[in-house]
Amino acid sequence: MQKKQRRSRSAFAAIGATALAGAMVWGGATSASAVDQDAFADTVTVDAIMERLADLQAIADAPGNGGNRSAGSPGYEASGQYVEAVLAEAGYTTSRQVFDVTTQTIESQSVTVGGEILTPEQAIPMAYTPGTTPITFDAIVPAVSTGCTADDWAGVDATDRIAVVSRGVCSFAEKSVAAAGAGARALLVYNSEPGPLNGTFGEVVDGTVPSFGIEADRGAALVTAIGAGAVSISVALEQTTATVSTFNVIAETATGRADNVVMLGSHLDSVPEGPGINDNGSGSATLLEVAVQLAKQGELNNKVRFAWWGAEELGLVGSTHYVDDLVENDPAALDRIATYLNFDMVGSPNYIIGTYDADESSVPADVEIPAGSIETEDVFENYFTSIGQPFVGTSFDGRSDYQAFIDNGIPASGLFTGADDVKTEEEAALFGGIVGETLDQNYHQAGDNLENINEEALGIMSKAIAFATASLANDTVLINGVAAPTPVEETPVAPAAAPQPALAATGSADAVPLLALSSLTLLVGATMIGLRARRRYSSTAPKS
Repeated sequence: MQKKQRRSRSAFAAIGATALAGAMVWGGATSASAVDQDAFADTVTVDAIMERLADLQAIADAPGNGGNRSAGSPGYEASGQYVEAVLAEAGYTTSRQVFDVTTQTIESQSVTVGGEILTPEQAIPMAYTPGTTPITFDAIVPAVSTGCTADDWAGVDATDRIAVVSRGVCSFAEKSVAAAGAGARALLVYNSEPGPLNGTFGEVVDGTVPSFGIEADRGAALVTAIGAGAVSISVALEQTTATVSTFNVIAETATGRADNVVMLGSHLDSVPEGPGINDNGSGSATLLEVAVQLAKQGELNNKVRFAWWGAEELGLVGSTHYVDDLVENDPAALDRIATYLNFDMVGSPNYIIGTYDADESSVPADVEIPAGSIETEDVFENYFTSIGQPFVGTSFDGRSDYQAFIDNGIPASGLFTGADDVKTEEEAALFGGIVGETLDQNYHQAGDNLENINEEALGIMSKAIAFATASLANDTVLINGVAAPTPVEETPVAPAAAPQPALAATGSADAVPLLALSSLTLLVGATMIGLRARRRYSSTAPKS
């Protein structure tokens, strides 16, 4: 996929250029067609979202659906119909974007390292990896631990060996191709952070070898053992693949600027192992409730587009298909997307409150981050700061459906309460929970059901999602300089001699003298700088 040039934007310069054209939206409604962000956030309730999650659970549990809502399955079809019906009742016109995807069903697997038999949770086959009959070879590591290129394998003979490499720098498919090119017969990729590694090639890739993900500590121990002598590894993988048809569901508001679209997305599919109520019923149901409530708000400044992605669990297929289609057939429409917000798992039982770390203040990113992403992240983080809610940066590493957007220069951010990462002492001090346990102990398992949802986390995140949606529906001036339209000046109804209350007390849309508005511009800039400074504190310090 060809990358577009990154957008060149300066948020603070945009404030000075556009403040005279329209009012800033900050903490409340300020123009004739603005949505009050705080009031709107209150319309999106945990009770309503839980009812929608119960509906998704019922779909997975229905006869013939196999307990899941995976791509191409009857449960996914029923999930799509459910979303479409709710949106239609709210007044939306929906569309399906249909595409084909390859599914993978694991019949049996076996990985043994130095005589230790690893469980399916300890050695996870990559999505789209080729299978293999049982093979046994000695392990080998590349000259460069990540093993991304032929140069990384220079001087290392991996012929008839099983390669062991670290996660990071490049895709899993690139690691597998490089290992195969060096002669390896299979590949183990160990995680770069605590927890299991559940990876994907994204699609079927020629030239790969059977590939599995293992935990970081197991990988480190294996590398040490290889350095001390020969280590035998056996792998086997029997699987069935099939091409099935699936789809995205797309809907957008009837009002708002079509040349400055705010887009929000969540993947609707589960893994075959379970109903996927946290991953990602939580994001999908929250997005659905936000869409229903937004339809009641009347005229919007910016159009808001919602997407429920298919086949995320098979390698971000639905969102990638959507963006690729725009790149090929309607690049102007892609440019009209002001920013993309992604919500994937927002009710994890052992939760964190995480924002995708576009500014890399907490977690380095292995991807090119488009301009405007930091300002999109700030919408969430300034909101959390304003209500005294601790938060942390979470890896902006292309692991969810924002990847295709940032690959093509579209700013992005989003929220995440955690998957297979292990909770640290620092995170427990901020959010409570169990140190040493994964953030979602039922991640990609049958136990990811309605009881797996932490309603406290869901409440925090759903309010933030609703607030951000309303804020950006009002204007995206801090992201791309597009402010709310200039309010229409109205004739005062009070007698001329009557004293007029202050502008801040009335929310008036009346014209402001140039000097006063210039002062307002400076004040907004100063406020943003202060909030960003406080945001740095909130990302590392517990709530006071």
